[in-house]
Amino acid sequence: MPTIATPQLVERRVDAIDWRRIAAELDAQGCAMLDNLLSAEACDALSALYPRDDLYRSRIVMARHGFGRGEYKYFDYPLPDVVGALRTAVYPHLAPLANAWNEAMRIDVRFPLTLAAFLRRCHQAGQLRPTPLMLQYTAGDYNCLHQDLYGEHVFPLQLAILLSEPGKDFTGGEFVLTEQRPRMQSRAEVVPLRKGDAVIFAVHHRPVQGVRGAYRVNMRHGVSRLRSGHRHTLGVIFHDAK
Repeated sequence: MPTIATPQLVERRVDAIDWRRIAAELDAQGCAMLDNLLSAEACDALSALYPRDDLYRSRIVMARHGFGRGEYKYFDYPLPDVVGALRTAVYPHLAPLANAWNEAMRIDVRFPLTLAAFLRRCHQAGQLRPTPLMLQYTAGDYNCLHQDLYGEHVFPLQLAILLSEPGKDFTGGEFVLTEQRPRMQSRAEVVPLRKGDAVIFAVHHRPVQGVRGAYRVNMRHGVSRLRSGHRHTLGVIFHDAK
């Protein structure tokens, strides 16, 4: 059976990333790719957790709620070690950018520099339920464009890691982002993920520089229709839910 990467390996991999480049891409496009964040073995081990109902607090069948087709499960606390390590290790690298974005958008909220401090804020506001999740798609499934908000306290960036191999495990099923600027038509971007790659992207709004200063654009994300096979994804959201 494949072995999930240790939290220590995850932390070293995250710390080795060129976060200045990531911040620049997020500023420019609202998303940035992390190539080969997890090994193929780690992806397989995480995918193998999907049938383990004891690890999850809830299962959502998308068609029942008009979210699309497919399903996903929210992990319960305590999170699996690698999922918790990813969430804890990535957050401090994104908090400075999140604060810069809020300043540019004239939003008063500022984020602490550690995940533990931010989660205390969420929990004090009644946002107690963990939000990292696993998503499963089969042929014909898709995820409608949406935003993962969940409560008053929203961290403006999140992470998704593709655990399956495009062209081998599935076809179709591209990760899609849209951006709506005021008085303009929406812009779409397809992110070309491979197995083990991650994408960091804006949850709700991001600032864009205009002639009169920065203004907010509205971001949504989803997954196009799977044409064949099976697709698993790990989603890492930093704020907890009510």
